[in-house]
Amino acid sequence: MAQLQATPVRTLSLSGRRRGGGAATRPQRSMVAFRCSASARGYNITLLPGDGIGPEVVAVAKDALSVAGSKEGFELRFQEMLMGGAALDAVGVPLPDETLAAARKSDAILLGAIGGYKWDNNEKHLKPETGLLSIRAGLGVFANLRPATVLPQLVDASTLKKEVAEGVDIMVVRELTGGIYFGKPRGFGTNDKGEEIGFNTELYAVSEIDRIARVAFEVARKRGGKLCSVDKANVLEASMLWRKRVSAIASEYPDVELSHMYVDNAAMQLVRNPKQFDTIVTNNIFGDILSDEASMITGSIGMLPSASVGESGPGLFEPIHGSAPDIAGQDKANPLATILSAAMLLKYGLGLESAAKRIELGTYILLARHWLDASEWERKS
Repeated sequence: MAQLQATPVRTLSLSGRRRGGGAATRPQRSMVAFRCSASARGYNITLLPGDGIGPEVVAVAKDALSVAGSKEGFELRFQEMLMGGAALDAVGVPLPDETLAAARKSDAILLGAIGGYKWDNNEKHLKPETGLLSIRAGLGVFANLRPATVLPQLVDASTLKKEVAEGVDIMVVRELTGGIYFGKPRGFGTNDKGEEIGFNTELYAVSEIDRIARVAFEVARKRGGKLCSVDKANVLEASMLWRKRVSAIASEYPDVELSHMYVDNAAMQLVRNPKQFDTIVTNNIFGDILSDEASMITGSIGMLPSASVGESGPGLFEPIHGSAPDIAGQDKANPLATILSAAMLLKYGLGLESAAKRIELGTYILLARHWLDASEWERKS
């Protein structure tokens, strides 16, 4: 379980930032079929604070969302529900039925963090993480969006040379519900030599590849217009089909430049020259690995947001860090990743790009002020 850096919380202020922009509208073409509330300018948000530092960072992100809504002229109605270890302690299951029902009826879900040492020895079905897998399945989300942006104020936190890390802005689109993690047959057995074996199956259907490809092309269209599909088509049949289908879907997006790369080369290129990438789309296991590699280019896995979206219904938005129980309740958790997850909620979950930019801008200004304050302190020391 990843831990957060012990960076003090600062209150985010978005007032007086970047006036204008007009009323936000939902895009004509989107990767997600948005679920609208009764009011065209009102949205229902389910908050899942979860465990450890989750309630602390969600509270700050909720404030940021409320301010952005008031500035942009829409209403956000919040409902908090139990999930993870908190739900286990209260009702004995990691994802109560009422929590999933509330999430399905909402327009978007913001999750803090789940898990902790307290529940590590529970049986699998009683682990907090089982609740996360269950809510993903219950919402039908299949596309995981993982941005890795090196902010100017944090470039020195990267383990890469400054000239390599500076300006990196990557989005990894990972297929979330297929591939070797879910393929069958799987299990244990015995080979013809009598040795015990373990086996898993990498399996993808055309429909699974097509839908994640369309999500990735839509994301790339909103960004720099470049999409790199990562596979292992020189060895794996599942990857051969993956490349064939991604190439076919590319004809629907003539404005997006498509390239292909083998996963081993992609892992190397992310370290050698990460700025060559804009948007990456890949399968479940490759995405699991590459998204973490990309996140560490920024210097900390604890500072980044993520989104999980589907073809219809609400998306799930969450920081990629863990619950950090060792610093919970001490006002040390940095809420940046959750605030940026809230911005993704507005942009990709509700189609409110102007409001999302307001939160992003406020966060960057906050970071700049923090960096300037630190520099001034160093000069006076």
